[in-house]
Amino acid sequence: MSNWLEVTQLEEIPVLGSRVVETDTAKIAIFRGKDDTIYAIKDACPHKDGPLSQGIMHGDSVTCPLHNWKISLKSGEALGADEGCTNVYDSKVEDGKVYLKLS
Repeated sequence: MSNWLEVTQLEEIPVLGSRVVETDTAKIAIFRGKDDTIYAIKDACPHKDGPLSQGIMHGDSVTCPLHNWKISLKSGEALGADEGCTNVYDSKVEDGKVYLKLS
């Protein structure tokens, strides 16, 4: 049985922006792309735990506001010469509602 949790309305997330959802175990940043694609990623850069939700989204990556690390919103991997990874979460939009899949 899949465990999908409704977390917010799509319209509550600004285009090219994010909202933070807190679960029992993590803070999750939910980003909304120009085409309403949704990405869900742990709100902590693998470098120094910078708040990715406060970073600048471009395409399917985000730049950490602390040290400018670029993180893939698809894989959680650091891009370029940097190394590290953070958790990503399955997400979907149905009827204007955003859902996260929590294990």
